[in-house]
Amino acid sequence: DKISQAAKINKTQANDALNAAVEAIKKSLKKDGERVTLPGFGTFSTAKRKARTGRNPRTGQAIKIPAMRVPKFTAGKAFKAAVK
Repeated sequence: DKISQAAKINKTQANDALNAAVEAIKKSLKKDGERVTLPGFGTFSTAKRKARTGRNPRTGQAIKIPAMRVPKFTAGKAFKAAVK
């Protein structure tokens, strides 16, 4: 609703625009090492997480957690200032 009001477009167009932006970010992050920067907002990137041993909270049994890439977001200076 807020996007459609701010951009003066209907809700369907606003929803399509937001979904297209999110999909573009996902596709870019899926490529190894690619970052997406939105000036004034922040940077989306990926980080490698090492394999490690964890514990099942229900049973206490040790389990192996495999290495994986995880999404990461770093807020930009203007965004941090706006939230402060």
